[in-house]
Amino acid sequence: MTTNWAGNVDFSATRIARPASVAELQETVAANDRVRAFGTTHSFNDIADTTGVMVTVADLPSEVDVHPDRRTATVPAGVPFARVAAALQAQGLALSNLGSLPHISVAGAVATGTHGSGDRNPILSAQVSAVEYVRADGELATVRRGEDAFNGSVVALGALGIATRLELDVRETFDLRQDLFLDADWEPVLADFDAITSGTYSTSLFIQGWASAAIDQVLWKSTVDSGEPALPAGVRARRSLARAVSPVAAASDDTVTLQAGVPGPWLERLPHFRHDAAPSNAGDELQSEYFIDRSLAPRVLEALRREADRIDPALLVSEIRTMAADDLWLSGAYRRDTVGVHFTWKPDTTAVEGALAAVERVLADADARPHWGKLVGPAFADRLPRFPRGRAFRELAEYADPKGKFRNAFLDRVLGA
Repeated sequence: MTTNWAGNVDFSATRIARPASVAELQETVAANDRVRAFGTTHSFNDIADTTGVMVTVADLPSEVDVHPDRRTATVPAGVPFARVAAALQAQGLALSNLGSLPHISVAGAVATGTHGSGDRNPILSAQVSAVEYVRADGELATVRRGEDAFNGSVVALGALGIATRLELDVRETFDLRQDLFLDADWEPVLADFDAITSGTYSTSLFIQGWASAAIDQVLWKSTVDSGEPALPAGVRARRSLARAVSPVAAASDDTVTLQAGVPGPWLERLPHFRHDAAPSNAGDELQSEYFIDRSLAPRVLEALRREADRIDPALLVSEIRTMAADDLWLSGAYRRDTVGVHFTWKPDTTAVEGALAAVERVLADADARPHWGKLVGPAFADRLPRFPRGRAFRELAEYADPKGKFRNAFLDRVLGA
């Protein structure tokens, strides 16, 4: 393993360590000057890279410990969400949300602020109630919700230590249905944006070309007891009768979870892509994403449409999702209800650079925050000041790792060399 999932980052590590126990991980951390954890390598920048030792926690004990009485589950950091979801479902429990890809590791998703969608659903990291991790001195520590600095220790970019286990909030299992609407006219969607996203458990808008007169797909994920889904009056769109349609025109529909209003358990409907299939465009892609205040969404989306001639040549698909506010310092939704504007790009770096310049001209005036695991252009290269608690996080990272054991080029750019 020498590159990330998309193949756009070549790793620089001197070796890869695969500890089989927490004690072995502690020894690895204590014995090396530069250590960096990596997960399923679904990030599109060098956040996981290091010139020292790269460590995977995927080989640590993988049991998911469920505590129904406390409504929590303790999960190994390196396991994918798909495995956690299956273990919870077997006991009649669930997570409140999942990302579009169930393939990603829990710790990697949490550390980078990964999310699903839904007006009342916060990012995945907000489900964390405790983090167990190996500190820079090799000692094991745990930080819990309510303790000092907890809110800075969840979306933490790997800067504080290497996570071994996380405690997640759980709820009773539930069923959802997915209904797909095609070719929704832009104007009524933007005029009634709140109604479009608030009427269901989770909403995604997919745009295969910003120059188009219509939004290609509106995907609703609804609880089965909420009645027959119907778009607001005035929003014209065709209901898809197909069992599954990929949001990426060039990708196979066979990779997508079942749609067409067919009810199913949460773990088979919240993700866009099946856990047993290659997701998205199978890694033949690059990705960027930015988080904006929900109230600005219609204006920002309209402004991005005016940049279509610069964006579309590099684009595979954009996705618009919503998130509830949280208190995590480096969350894209920190203390504001949020809309995520995502871009899946063709694997053409030159074209993507040009498109990002256009995107960031629009978003620079919208107080946008970039996704920690995805690509940005020069205008957003200085990421940390865009997060209100960025300075507090820098101080926390310097306190936790004064010798820079967990530092890499990415963190040096973010926190200052």
